[in-house]
Amino acid sequence: MSRFLAGFLFAILLAALGGGYCLAHFDFSSSPQPGRAEAWLISRSLRWFVRRSLPNPLPPEPPDDLSSQAAGQMSYGGACSGCHGLDGNTPSRFGLQMYPRVPALGSPQVQSWSNAELFSIIQHGIRYSGMPAFGKIYSDDSIWDLVHYVRSLSPRRAP
Repeated sequence: MSRFLAGFLFAILLAALGGGYCLAHFDFSSSPQPGRAEAWLISRSLRWFVRRSLPNPLPPEPPDDLSSQAAGQMSYGGACSGCHGLDGNTPSRFGLQMYPRVPALGSPQVQSWSNAELFSIIQHGIRYSGMPAFGKIYSDDSIWDLVHYVRSLSPRRAP
């Protein structure tokens, strides 16, 4: 057996043992809060995946006015409040037990997403997070209304 092949097999063995150790000691439950490194990695990955899945072309955005926000609030009450809470900024007890945790929609974390990214998240959902896809339930205009309602929850725009 050549030295290269022996080294290669040894590296594979070490990787398999290391991976097995990590899997045996990694907690897959959603009860504990994630560590900073895990939260950072997930948030960066999520941004990349959402940007990659933006609809092309993006459906035209109607004006962000009070009637759009009111329509979004109505849809929100029926579809979103069970996890994100009645006011959108106080996640429900159910939402707080999900992993990743349901964010407050007025938070800087959520408000930093572009309108197009919020549209994509609502339309397509986020796999393995509990965020469902509403694209087959709501029309594009209704999804834009939800985006406008989410924007109205920002502390910067609150009346």
